[in-house]
Amino acid sequence: MKIALSILIFLGTFAFMEFMAWFTHKYVMHGFLWSLHKDHHKKDHDSWFERNDFFFIFYAVVSMSFIMVANNTDFWYGWALGFGILAYGIAYFFVHDIFIHQRFKFFRNANNWYARGVRRAHKIHHKHLGKEKGECFGMLVVPFKYFKK
Repeated sequence: MKIALSILIFLGTFAFMEFMAWFTHKYVMHGFLWSLHKDHHKKDHDSWFERNDFFFIFYAVVSMSFIMVANNTDFWYGWALGFGILAYGIAYFFVHDIFIHQRFKFFRNANNWYARGVRRAHKIHHKHLGKEKGECFGMLVVPFKYFKK
């Protein structure tokens, strides 16, 4: 029973992180922490590292904290929570940083309907360089309107 519940918590956490990505992006990154996110929209530096990458570090710390607490206490579902956040972070990194922004040169020739839709949706978001008017959505669940033939 504990295994089944752990799997459900893991999957639920992964799904909830899509909401958290949308919420954080809309209200935090394009809100009071725009100073960390703006270099993602307008490159004003020559570094591979962006100030925006601090958001990855924040969620990594949250994930590691759940895992460490689970390892050292009876908070057993911290494993599922921590690994759910970690799995979402890995998926987000592959889709957003590797596939869309090509921070590593993989998946350059992917051209199926899903790939085109994700790229199209992200391009709409990045057409605005400022804090305002940036359409926000999760990275794995993209609105259907972007998946045109």
